Amino acid sequence: MANFTPHTQPTPPLWLAYVCLASSMALVGSYVALSKPLVLVFPVFLLAWLRFGIGALAMPHWLNKPSHEAPLSRNTQGLIFLESFLGNFLFTLCMLYGVSLTTAVSAGVILAAIPTVVALLSWLILRERIGLRVWGAIALAVMGIALFSLAKSVQTSPHLPGPDGPVSDRSGWLGNMLVLGAVVCEAAYAVIGKKLCAAVSPKRITALINLWGFALMTPMGIYAAMRFDFGGVPSRMWVLLVFYALAASVWTVWLWMTGLRTVPAARAGVFTVMLPITAATVGVLVLGETLNTTQVFAFGMCLAGVVLATVPERGLTA
Repeated sequence: MANFTPHTQPTPPLWLAYVCLASSMALVGSYVALSKPLVLVFPVFLLAWLRFGIGALAMPHWLNKPSHEAPLSRNTQGLIFLESFLGNFLFTLCMLYGVSLTTAVSAGVILAAIPTVVALLSWLILRERIGLRVWGAIALAVMGIALFSLAKSVQTSPHLPGPDGPVSDRSGWLGNMLVLGAVVCEAAYAVIGKKLCAAVSPKRITALINLWGFALMTPMGIYAAMRFDFGGVPSRMWVLLVFYALAASVWTVWLWMTGLRTVPAARAGVFTVMLPITAATVGVLVLGETLNTTQVFAFGMCLAGVVLATVPERGLTA
């Protein structure tokens, strides 16, 4: 890849970068949980198209090039497209269709691999050195999410139907592969974001990849809109849609890119554990779901991984 010209804007201190990363994944978890009612009202492609459209209306001024940035090179423009295509468009398709073809527990266990895949891609592409402490944090994160998913299966099984009936063994393998594809897309999103942060400001990255997401989703979004009755949508769903769009397209991306400017991508990947933790918390506090003792213990393991990755220690780098 071509070399980037770093911008001169100061990077945030380490503690603030950690807060940004944790807040980003916590917001993702919250809007994932709160988007459940939206999926029941809006078709998936229409929902995604409206999300990107609202995001584009919220941040047109972020598209302007800051004075300290060099013009976008062809290589940088290609990475911005890949960031949106993998992290927004393809991730959404793989996740939605993958979960529809496999069981919830299988999807949860596979998604637990995100921190590990982020670390591996960081080592392969960014040549980041990954210390034993970060590997330990990744292991705790993976085990915690996997344990949570297995504990959840006790409550949800034996009935784990797909959209057209119970999930079959014949389609389960395809669903698992699609969810694994979503894991790779999410990991690539983190690694490419680290590359982009060397040349483009977080706000501009956020606006540009959202614009690409809107363009990619427009054909299917328009088709879905032509067949949809907008008059039947309750007002509270529109309010929830605006929150979902701003959280998914603006706040989470900007916070994540801001944190990546200071934190290595492998260590930042550990913070993806905040997604299931926050989603479950919102489910309990807002949607009336329950947690058992095993799931609480699993969350404790996830948080222990975050602490292990973030507490400074002399002479040990990630």
